[in-house]
Amino acid sequence: MILGAIMSVLDTTIVNVALDDLSKDLHSSLDDIQWVVTGYLLALAAVIPVTGWAARRFGSRRLYLVALVAFTMGSALCGLAWSTGSLVAFRVLQGVGGGMLVPIGQMVLVRAAGPRNLPRVMSMIGVPIILAPVFGPTLGGLLLEHAGWQWIFLVNVPIGILTVAVALRLLPRDTPEEAGRLDVLGLALVATGLVGLTYGLAQSGTAGSLLAASVLVPALAGVALIAAFVWRALHIEAPLLDVRLYANRAFAAASLTTFALGAALFGAMILMPLYFQTVRGEDAVTTGLLLMPQGIGAAIAMRLSARATERWGGGMTALGGGLVTVVATVPFVLIGAGTSYWLIGAAMVFRGFGIGMSMMPSMTAAFAVLRSDQVTHATPQLTVLQRVGGSMGTAILSVVLQGGIDGAGARPTAAAVAGAFGDTYVWVLGVTAFALVPTLLLTVIERRARLRREAVVLSPPAPAAEAALEAAA
Repeated sequence: MILGAIMSVLDTTIVNVALDDLSKDLHSSLDDIQWVVTGYLLALAAVIPVTGWAARRFGSRRLYLVALVAFTMGSALCGLAWSTGSLVAFRVLQGVGGGMLVPIGQMVLVRAAGPRNLPRVMSMIGVPIILAPVFGPTLGGLLLEHAGWQWIFLVNVPIGILTVAVALRLLPRDTPEEAGRLDVLGLALVATGLVGLTYGLAQSGTAGSLLAASVLVPALAGVALIAAFVWRALHIEAPLLDVRLYANRAFAAASLTTFALGAALFGAMILMPLYFQTVRGEDAVTTGLLLMPQGIGAAIAMRLSARATERWGGGMTALGGGLVTVVATVPFVLIGAGTSYWLIGAAMVFRGFGIGMSMMPSMTAAFAVLRSDQVTHATPQLTVLQRVGGSMGTAILSVVLQGGIDGAGARPTAAAVAGAFGDTYVWVLGVTAFALVPTLLLTVIERRARLRREAVVLSPPAPAAEAALEAAA
């Protein structure tokens, strides 16, 4: 499952460093080549909502293998692409497979783990979700420099074949469940809505504004379609996704926390690579090495987050991680053109630690309050919330950064550009602080639930119940 998730998440960022080379080799403009990235993201958004129904209808194991094969075939075809159109088409196929890998993998693991092992399993799932976007550009830069852009895609082929072989051997066989008829109208509403929202947010980087028509029109249309899907799901017997899960306050708070942390954490991941390349003049490989401290901090947190979640709960653990992230973001607000790499690295270790301690415990808290039959409905929704949150955070911070750089003049100095990054990190600080609000709410709800359970265990039996126990004895 981790191998599959690494491939899927890695491919959201690994291509970014190759866009200029692709434009030259395929004789296309950068606007056209950008669809290599956008097409993949749109395919991910469109396919995620149907994974729950498909897993019930065909079985998780079978669907996971189909997704692996589709992703691997799409990767091979991308490496053989002969034009921009063919590459975009093959990236869509790759995205259809990749979009199913993470949610189906989570479904299988959450069901297999059970409540006792859930924190440890979720901390392992978090490794590719948090680390792959950080190291994607580095791996892409190495392959681009030493092998050519084709190998950015072809590298997935041997890994995909290995993952299929391991999955055939290790994944438990499951039997399809009664899934009912596919809610075709619901799928059309939510898939089209997510595509519109994702596309609109992706356009913000090109438009340079969140209020541009190219951003607002598709994004608002997407929101309207998603709202229509939610209304319909509340009024039919067998919706594609059970949105009534949010009536559970613990699940609702954990879901809101997942969305807010996605915006705060994944949105900020675009900034430091750009800082190292535009302000400090580093290449993609060196930039990747300079980003390693954040990965080290996150890896340390992954080992500790499971124990912390078991002891204090997902809400308290995520709140502590969020507070660490807020404090560790302050040095980046003060960043300059000559800031010591040692200072940046130390701050990145602590920020990575905070990220690792906050993201997966909140998802663990969401799954912990669900029955086994609700997991296939919850997993696609949590995946969507995390991805949409990340897309919104990325869009907001990209626009803020671009506005700061544009405001520095036609030929800004390195110090002025660094100042724009520092100003953008003020927004990161605000978004991260905002993410603490639902995390605090989740902590309070978990604590009240724990106190209720303890009260039930410690309270003496009622007289009638005590008499019945004596009679039974």
